Amino acid sequence: MNRNIIIAIFAICMPYYLIGAEPSAFGAGDLNNPQPYGLTSSEQTLLENKKKLHKVVVKSNNQANEVESLRQRIDGLQTIIESISASSRENKLKLKELDKQNRDELESSSEYEKRILKSIEETNELIVVNKLDIEKVNLSLVEMSKLIDTINSTYVTKNEFNTLVNNVNNFKDLVAKELKSNAKPKKSKLDSMSNGDVATKAKNYYDKKLYTEALEYYKHLIKKNYKPARSHYMAGEINYNRKNYAKAIAYFKESAKLYSKASYMPILLLHTAISMDKTGDKENAKTFYNAVISKYPDSSQAIEAKSKLDLIK
Repeated sequence: MNRNIIIAIFAICMPYYLIGAEPSAFGAGDLNNPQPYGLTSSEQTLLENKKKLHKVVVKSNNQANEVESLRQRIDGLQTIIESISASSRENKLKLKELDKQNRDELESSSEYEKRILKSIEETNELIVVNKLDIEKVNLSLVEMSKLIDTINSTYVTKNEFNTLVNNVNNFKDLVAKELKSNAKPKKSKLDSMSNGDVATKAKNYYDKKLYTEALEYYKHLIKKNYKPARSHYMAGEINYNRKNYAKAIAYFKESAKLYSKASYMPILLLHTAISMDKTGDKENAKTFYNAVISKYPDSSQAIEAKSKLDLIK
């Protein structure tokens, strides 16, 4: 296929691909992500306990393998000791038999001396064999001692395990309390106001850069499902201005899912790209910069997106 035709097809299809990829580039709140962001306090606590529990499981598995290896070594050592004991018993019986033969069958001093020499030779051979067996036992004891030291260095104490269990139980209590509080929501001073008045006050606070008050009002509007796309967008802008980029991405994501044709979409996409850029997610940042450029080429946000994109490249 002609190279110019391929380039033309790519230029036509690329904007639609980027627009369709917008929501999938978000990953806030995903505990399975290697580097999760946009987590709630409960999700952060769960992630920490999950990591601690994983470490305990890994240590326990390692210890189980080491204990099994130690058990096998002890079984081998027991076999060697039993073999030595059996050999010793046989040696005693042989010595008694030789002594009896020497006393019963001794006919001359020369014959007696031969028997004595033979007995000494056999005894020496048995001593050599026993010495080798003892060396094997000592070597096994040294290896077993090293293995015990290794287990002691990696052993999870009962207190450490109990502490982890308590942390998990405390987390369960925290989740239960949150679920209970969510089941019976507390009355807010904003409940007596109309949603329109709350939205007006929220915008006034935002314009004055009183972000704490503005965020409280926009969260109330989100809870009431009043203009949820814009309320999520404004909450994202507040977190963006505060440089809470992971939280900003989470709010922008919800806003884009609710209404992707809003007038503020160029700003939303640009600030999403910058937030991802700031959190180190360069690949997704590129996707969003390109989405701004291709979808809103004549906007001021497209110009800024180009300059940001050039810095990444």
